[in-house]
Amino acid sequence: MHLRGVVLPSDEERDVWISDGRLTFEPVADAPTLVSGGFLVPGLVDAHCHPAIGVHGPATVDEAIANALVDRDAGTLLIRDCGQPIDTRPLQERADLPRIIRAGKHLALPKRYIPGLGLELDSPDDLPSAVAAQAADGDGWVKLVGDWIDRSAGDLAPLWPDDVLAEAVKVAHEAGARVTAHVFGEDALPGLLAAGIDCLEHGTGLTPDLLAEMARRGTALVPTLINIENFPGIADKAGKYPVYAAHMRALHAGVGDMVAAALSAGVPVYAGSDAGGMVKHGRLVDEIEALWRAGMSSTEALAAASWAAREWLGHPSLTEGAPADLLVYDRDPREDLSVLRHPRHIVLRGALIR
Repeated sequence: MHLRGVVLPSDEERDVWISDGRLTFEPVADAPTLVSGGFLVPGLVDAHCHPAIGVHGPATVDEAIANALVDRDAGTLLIRDCGQPIDTRPLQERADLPRIIRAGKHLALPKRYIPGLGLELDSPDDLPSAVAAQAADGDGWVKLVGDWIDRSAGDLAPLWPDDVLAEAVKVAHEAGARVTAHVFGEDALPGLLAAGIDCLEHGTGLTPDLLAEMARRGTALVPTLINIENFPGIADKAGKYPVYAAHMRALHAGVGDMVAAALSAGVPVYAGSDAGGMVKHGRLVDEIEALWRAGMSSTEALAAASWAAREWLGHPSLTEGAPADLLVYDRDPREDLSVLRHPRHIVLRGALIR
């Protein structure tokens, strides 16, 4: 097929052709024209998404497929799954579903994460070997649970000793994998950063000095702002743990300032909805708008869920020979992010989805 429109992020009006599922700027004879105006945007990226997690815990494969379809129809064409309780290879085999980067199973300890979602290790010392196994089985990412409520302490607490973390990250890097971690509170953060972790999920406890260190190291942040909106409700249900409840409310109250400080410090920030469980699938645009409200320009917020995120994850945008994964909009989404909710066309692997 043939398309003509303003190609982002280059901001140049061009003719684009799709042949054998790939983009080319060289004319393709007799290709029918799909659009002759509008804006062509690289498919959106949800950098923290769980197709195989439902409101009641682990999903079946059929439920995971249904979740991925909801994400796709909202414009998400690339997902970093950021931890799944089941094998999602069957989703990767379907041409009609978003591309999925599997991070394997969450690595946790007994009673230190949501039941049924993670791989619970017998001892913290088992972390390096578990990381090696997940790195070998995944698509270049490993997911750790960095902190969770410790009921014996009544508050958030780290799961892993600093020396074990350092060895685990080293093992992953030697295997060619990157490591990310779920982390809400403050105490786990210094050890995770000192270990050389590649990304932090949520990061609500980050302080200016830690953000400066992240910027120095190039450590990414995926703040999942629309999931942090659930913190007050979590606190309301934690009556047995008043210190934890107060902590969660404080983290919620400070997240906007934290993200603004991260942007000011130069930390790479990407969009992730954390869909699955407490967040419905298909809400990535809500996260993009939340990043804009936190201080990103509309172009930066879109980039954090499109071309910048693709570069970070090693997937091309709208370049010669790239897979044809793109969205077509009637109006410029950089001028009004709500435009992202209404793509005229969705093209995935060169096929017209809408």
